[in-house]
Amino acid sequence: MNIDTYREFITLARCLNFTQAAEELHMTQPALSKHIAALEREFDAELLIRDRRTVQLSEAGRILFGCALEIV
Repeated sequence: MNIDTYREFITLARCLNFTQAAEELHMTQPALSKHIAALEREFDAELLIRDRRTVQLSEAGRILFGCALEIV
């Protein structure tokens, strides 16, 4: 994983909205979703709790958010 992926995750964790985060990152929403899915596979953990209308950080997501902030 590279530092850009951490930045993308941080932005998404702050927005808790894929479309808004993608706009802020100047990328498409499908590309952001793909990067986050790869991150979840890499850590073998669900980082976000998604339903049709909301996105929330899971416990693993909250931990990664704190670590990502320190790294970036």
